[in-house]
Amino acid sequence: MPTVVAGYDTGDPPAGTVPPVKPRSDIDASLDIVLIQRRTLRTLMAGLIPAGAAMSGAYAASAVLGEDLTGSAFLGGLVAASMTTGSALASLPLARLMAARGRRPGLLVGYLTGILGALLAVSAALTGWYVLLVFGMLGIGAGHGANLAARFAAADLAPAEGRARAIGTLVWASTVGSVVGPTIGFGPAKDLAGSIGFPPLAGPYIVAAFLFAVAALVIQRRLRPDPLVVAGGVGSGGSDGAGLAAAARSLAASPVGRLAVVSMVVGQVVMVAVMTMTPLHMRDGDHALEVIGYVISLHIIGMYACAPVVGWLADRVGVRPLLAAGGVLLVVGAELTARTDAADSLGIFLGLFLIGLGWSVGLIAASAMLTSEFDGPERVRVQGLSDLCMTATGGLAGVGSGVVVALGSYEILGHASAVIGVVPTAAVLLMVLSARRSAATRRS
Repeated sequence: MPTVVAGYDTGDPPAGTVPPVKPRSDIDASLDIVLIQRRTLRTLMAGLIPAGAAMSGAYAASAVLGEDLTGSAFLGGLVAASMTTGSALASLPLARLMAARGRRPGLLVGYLTGILGALLAVSAALTGWYVLLVFGMLGIGAGHGANLAARFAAADLAPAEGRARAIGTLVWASTVGSVVGPTIGFGPAKDLAGSIGFPPLAGPYIVAAFLFAVAALVIQRRLRPDPLVVAGGVGSGGSDGAGLAAAARSLAASPVGRLAVVSMVVGQVVMVAVMTMTPLHMRDGDHALEVIGYVISLHIIGMYACAPVVGWLADRVGVRPLLAAGGVLLVVGAELTARTDAADSLGIFLGLFLIGLGWSVGLIAASAMLTSEFDGPERVRVQGLSDLCMTATGGLAGVGSGVVVALGSYEILGHASAVIGVVPTAAVLLMVLSARRSAATRRS
């Protein structure tokens, strides 16, 4: 027999129990919210893992397939960048839909668009039409945008002291899909495509379509009640332009909101810029491909594996100290990579790990800060704008890093990334000093 809270089906109760039929007290209501939050986290994780595997497997194959179709490494790289573009373009429409109707419709549309994108990519592999692959990766990017939005859904019903931990749990869940996706795409998926007479590189996209479908089914069937509806965050979404303008005004009026978005952007820029050029730098140092793969794997571990601990710390010591610490990690990591010779690897190993950890710290703390700072539909719009800023600047950083290395060097890129990375730390310190001066002025 399902439990019903405020008109929403929360799922089956524990075996052997029957929900009491009585008016709810405040304690009952709190317990209901706890149960819904636990169910929400389980559901989001169950959807995020296959969707993350779909995204990472498709991304890993994109540049290779693009180069095969065109004979151009540049056009192959452009396909990979299309996924980031798709994620950025989808951020505000998904946020608008969530603000108007709830998290479930928004996530569902994102994953369904990911299915369409994967099928277009399969068509590109079959027909040799490059433009289909570009549009396909744009659609897969929308699926990635839904994954980003899921971390905010995890915090909709979390208590104030547990929001960062809830977000960290979702970020940690991304580890499984991010690591498993490329392995499936370049292994069993290629064999599957060959067995049905398709080109091998169609395989990652066939599997991606299936995995996005699994994620969509999980969200459609299990994300009930909708956490944003229960939290009272659903209202008028407005037009895309109005939503963007409203979100921009809200951020402009909020020092805390500005700090959070700047911290997300800084972490994404440093992470993408250094990670993009590190494999080429190590190849110049004659490192084996296996060693380069280990470095990237360690970087991914830094990005995701420590997320639950980061969330717990943010709830315990506060988000601002974590933002400052994240900036320090970005600076140290970028400087280690800049000061390591291409023929060496230890400094790059440590540097990429610290950059990944700094990104994780900044993302989780900033996401929790945004969730606490804004309410209702305004919160969702601002979250969408923050993801747009983060993904768009990350895409620009990926392109810009190549220009910096071409005109200068990998060392210059590392030093420049360290200068950018210090921004969140400096901003937090300035806010603390300003608050102290204001308090001293009021006392005098």
